[in-house]
Formats: sequence, structure tokens, C-alpha cells
Amino acid sequence: MDQQRSMFVPPHTIGNVLCCECGTSIPPNAVNMCTKCLSSRVNITEGLQKRVTVVFCPECRRYLQPPKTWIRAEWESKELLTFCVKRLKLKNVRLVGAEFKFSVESSKRIIVKLTIQREVLHGAILEKSYEVVYVVLYNMCDSCKRIQANPDQWVASVQLRQKADHRRTFFYLEQLILKHNAASQAIRIKQLGDGIDFFFSNRSHGVKFIEFVGKVTPIKYSNDKKQLSHDGKSNIYNNQYTFTVDICPICREDLVCLPPKVAASFGNLGPLVICTKVSNSIALVDPSTLRHCYLDADRYWREPFTRMLSGRQLVEYIVLDIDVVSPEVNVAGSRYVLADAQVSRVSDFGRNDLLFNIRTHLGHLLNPGDYALGYDLYAANLNNADLDKYKGLVLPDAILVKKSYEEKRQKKRGKPRSWKLKSLNMEVEEQPTRGRVDAEKMNNEYEEFLRDLEENPELRFNISLYRNMEYQPSEATSVADGEDIPSVPLEELLADLELDDDEDADAFGDDDDVEAGDDSMRD
Repeated sequence: MDQQRSMFVPPHTIGNVLCCECGTSIPPNAVNMCTKCLSSRVNITEGLQKRVTVVFCPECRRYLQPPKTWIRAEWESKELLTFCVKRLKLKNVRLVGAEFKFSVESSKRIIVKLTIQREVLHGAILEKSYEVVYVVLYNMCDSCKRIQANPDQWVASVQLRQKADHRRTFFYLEQLILKHNAASQAIRIKQLGDGIDFFFSNRSHGVKFIEFVGKVTPIKYSNDKKQLSHDGKSNIYNNQYTFTVDICPICREDLVCLPPKVAASFGNLGPLVICTKVSNSIALVDPSTLRHCYLDADRYWREPFTRMLSGRQLVEYIVLDIDVVSPEVNVAGSRYVLADAQVSRVSDFGRNDLLFNIRTHLGHLLNPGDYALGYDLYAANLNNADLDKYKGLVLPDAILVKKSYEEKRQKKRGKPRSWKLKSLNMEVEEQPTRGRVDAEKMNNEYEEFLRDLEENPELRFNISLYRNMEYQPSEATSVADGEDIPSVPLEELLADLELDDDEDADAFGDDDDVEAGDDSMRD
């Protein structure tokens, strides 16, 4: 071993050779030529496409993959790069890399830089980069042509309905649809007084949309088919399909009286419970014991029940004293603490000395002097068939649902928020007799929905909030924000990119070439 270590081993070196064309010293290769001389003799991009025409539908924003397939791809996305590379016929070369070169969508040019390798003289491999220009030709697809010729020519209609006295469910569902782009295939969206209608040019698009809605809320649906025409020679039918989707009427913060059979199946839960969350299942919590259960859509629609009291019947209370009874419990991602509280209605101040001693699940939020919203069972006129089945049931005087910040919000009323939401491009059904009343009602309900987003971080977890660039905080606003008022942190907001159409038009010539987004903004 020592002898082998002491032996002299000469280093292995590779000598250089001179290029046979220019005489430059280079490492030896198969042709003994430098890269510049080899590139001047052989052009590996010869015969490859440098200019390609692609067809783009400006209505549905899809690209034509010959012969008849339309592919949806965003500008400078991975899908668009894959589509562009597949349009080329790369023979006898190896593709090493591909990337976009800077270009603006209004220029109708897509520039892709390709890096290829090819075997040349005596097995030598040469690598080179070159650019391919894709000319975007605007041409509507067949489905968009039919829609433009007759906007009412739809194949499938999905009608979303909910038996509720507010539209907060539709506001939340609208944000989920926008985030997941679930209504991208809809050719028209119409907002009605009791719901929203989505129209599609294909039945499969409507079925896919119903599957998405069923994943975010408990639903049941029925379908109907109407035959428009029939070609007896080719046996082709032209049908219209209508899907009626019923959304579960139970909403968040509703007070529910469980039917005896349902309560027994969950170990005699309740029977008075509060709905704390609605997704593909319903989360119910007993405010007096913190026992909870999850009711899926199939179980609910087998034995449906309605709410006993809704959010419109909430009464404001003031907390006089509170005593924590149990440790913290986590239910469906929300924290609750059981406590005994002494409360009084705000409307009774100065009139009587009526006090209520109740048990609440909001012990982690409430302190003496705070305000809370709850259901007044002491003065409520209850008419519920499931409640009548419980003989001898003693109802509490009040059930608190959430903490109230109304008094503190008075100082910030009328001031803009630092965030905003997007909205679907919907047609609104005109009601000349009650148009003003319905508009005021919808604005109030939308304001309540925005407050719910501020107060509940879990509710805004599944939706996208954007920064309001027009918002300018003042000194008075900064002082008010220091109070105990729920707000949306800046780190949860997304930057909304807005392009100036006039600047793009001046830079590239044509105003008509600048595409405007379909989504409008709502503060």
C-alpha cells in the first residue's frame, strides 16, 4: 500500500489543437473546428419555422389547436408556451429550452425563444438559439358565433335558488366562483330576485358547474329537457336542459331546532343549536354545552328541516357580567369557551331593570361592557313544528350568537375600506315597481357580508381580497384603527393589476386591439 502511494503518477492532460479554419487554439473535437467557424459553415435552423399563425377567439379567449380543438391559455402562461411549441415541426433537432420574449397582448404577436441542438459534421453537436414569431389572428369559434348571432341560444341553464330572506349566501358563492374560475364557460349570467341563472353552450359545462357548487354548499337539483328540433334523416336532436339547484336554506348564525329523530342520531344533541359554518356539510353547535355535529348534504336532504330564527331577527344585548365555566374548545376551526353571562337588552335601558342569566359559547370574546347580538327567546313568538314535538322543554331567555361592534363602527361609517372584492359580470333583472327598495336592501346585505368578512378570518380564507389603490389612510383613521375593531390585515390582500388602456393604445396603435377584462370591481 505504501509503495503504491510513493509511486509517481504523471497527470493526465488533454492538449489543444488549432482550428482548421481560423487557427484558434481549441480543445479537440470531431471536426477540429471552433464554434464560430462551425456555425458559419452549418446553419442548424435552416428549414425550421420562424413565423407561425395562430387563431385566437377574443370572446372565450381560447386558441385553436388544429383541426377543431380549442384550448384555453392565459398570456405568457405554461399552457400557452406548450401550445406554441407543439405548433412547430421540429425534425432532426433536439429542443433544449423555450421561453417567452417580451411582447404585449395588444400587439398580436407572441415571441418565443427556442434553444435547439443538432448533430452536424462527423457527429459533432451544435447548439443554437433562435426566435419564432407567432402572429395572433382573431377569429371567433363556432360556439361564440352562435352566441353572437343569437344570445338566447343556450343549451344548458343552471338556476341557483335558496329559500332565505337575504342574499349573503350568493355573495359568498360569487367570490368562490371567481376564485376558482368556475363560471368561465358561462355565456351569460343573470341575477334574479331569488337567485342567479347561469347559461352554458354545452350540457357538460352545466353539469361541471353543478359539481363545483355541490363541493362548497349542500345542494340538491332536478333537471328537465326540452326538445327544440329533430332531424329525422340524421337522427340529430336539438335539446335544451334546465337544472334547478336548491341550496340548503340553513345559513351561518341561524338558530335551528333539530327534529327529534335527527337529535337522537347525534346523541340527543340540542335540540336548540346554532349553525356556525356551511360548506359541503353543516356545522351545528349547542351553545349551552359546546357539543357539536356535522351534517352532510345527503343526511340533510333525507330529513330536511328549516331554521327557527334567522340573522334578521338578532337583538343587541349588553354584557353586564361573565364567568368562564369550561376550557377552550375548537369546533370546525373556530374557538369557543363556555361561560355564564348576565345580559340585558339595549332597548330596555332606561325603561326597566329586566336582566337575563344565560349560558353562552362566546366566553373567549365577551367581557363586561361589551355588546353582543343574539336571539330574544323571551319575547319571541315561535312557530316551529319541530319545537312543538319536545314536551316540557325549557327555553333559555336569550342565545348570544356573536360579538357586536356597531357602536365602534359608527366612527368609521362612510369611510372607504382598504380592500375590495371582484364581482361577476351579471345582467340584473329590472323590477320597475320595487327597483329602489330592492337596491337599498341589497346594498345593506352586501355591507353585512363585508362586515362578516372582517370579523371572521375563516370566512375569508377561501376567497380573494384585493388592495384598494384609491384608499388613503388619514390620521383620524389610524387612531380609529387602533381600537378593537376587526379588520383585514394587509398581508391577506392581493395586488390587483390594472392596465391603462389609453397608454397601451398609444404604444401599439389600435384602441380596438386592447382587450378589457370581464370582471368589474365592487368596493
